[in-house]
Amino acid sequence: MSMPSVASSSTLGLVNLRAVVILIVLAFHSVLPYLAFLPPTPYPFDHAPYLWLAFPIIDSQRWFGFDLFCAWQDIGLMSLMFFLSGLFVPSSLAGKGSRKFLSDRLLRIGLPMALAIIFLAPLAYYAAYRTTAVDPGLGAYWQSWLALPFWPCGPQWFLSQLLVFNILAAAADRFMPRWDRSVVRLVALAGDNPVRFVVGLAMISAVAYIPLMLVYSPFAWTNIGPMAFQPSRPLHYLVYFLAGMAVGTYGLDRGLLRCDGMLARRWMAWLAAAFAGFLFWAAATSATLPDWSDAPLAAKLAAGAGFAVACATSCLCSLAICLRLAHWRSRAFDSLSTNAYRIYLIHYVFAVWLQYALLAVGLFAIGKAVIVFCGTLIASWCIATAIGGALPALRPGQTMQGVRGA
Repeated sequence: MSMPSVASSSTLGLVNLRAVVILIVLAFHSVLPYLAFLPPTPYPFDHAPYLWLAFPIIDSQRWFGFDLFCAWQDIGLMSLMFFLSGLFVPSSLAGKGSRKFLSDRLLRIGLPMALAIIFLAPLAYYAAYRTTAVDPGLGAYWQSWLALPFWPCGPQWFLSQLLVFNILAAAADRFMPRWDRSVVRLVALAGDNPVRFVVGLAMISAVAYIPLMLVYSPFAWTNIGPMAFQPSRPLHYLVYFLAGMAVGTYGLDRGLLRCDGMLARRWMAWLAAAFAGFLFWAAATSATLPDWSDAPLAAKLAAGAGFAVACATSCLCSLAICLRLAHWRSRAFDSLSTNAYRIYLIHYVFAVWLQYALLAVGLFAIGKAVIVFCGTLIASWCIATAIGGALPALRPGQTMQGVRGA
């Protein structure tokens, strides 16, 4: 079913960007077993630091191009997703009020996230267990699963942080109704000048990110019960969520997100800036890779600054390209955007099991990745569409609402 008429070209560009983002997410998870830097054998299931959480399947076929792709997406993709998630929170809060907004968020994010963590995460990671298990049976797997010091959540870590941010937004709206005025002023100062915006965003995110990075390292993950997060990044992601809220409050048809604005018109320059930002981060981070704890402080600070710059330029680049080139209607993209949240919830099971099924297939890495991506997309898209038809209450709904969320 096609989506309703879109209020503006800017909104339509953002709707299409949401479809592009879910395709990138699926591509990212599809290529993980084929990264060149991975060890030759799978990570053990019952030994810390439980790296199978990030790489459930490890294939013998590798291609270094996937390492570059995943590194770039790890830098910019999640920041962009939190930014997009915050864009329409202000209009939703204004229309529903903080109490109704919070109950809707708990129903739309919290309940599906809990179901996915409880049922889909064990199903997906069973494939990872079978790659190293002496006894691959379900009974032995369940015992090993319950023996873990946490409950793996898979990609739903994003939804848990997003839910926390939505709760904070509802609380701020309830108890500090004018709190967003000062944040919006920062966007107003940037006006239609994306350079000012990206400089401010990079500086604020650097302040939020670098101190935690120095304490925890940029590579560490923490698992608490059914929640997982990188302790160096929560405040950085909160900055992007708030930036999205500020831009959404300021208005989509004026300032940064105008389809005829400076950001959209100079999309090629922003593509070059994103590439330069990624190189800056990669060069600085490479100096810390042998041993982060013993790396010079200057190298760590440069890596942190590079992360902030790379995230900001990558986010603006994605916005610029879609605002300039993707403000058109397409039934396929409408469907992808409408079903993106449900696809995100269920796709990981298909990706991991397809990777497992291809382990013994004599095919090169790119061929396997294409099969995994196409199979994951088709299966999760079809099921998401069916669920959307059966459970209309869980649909993203109208086009403006469809952009927010995960």
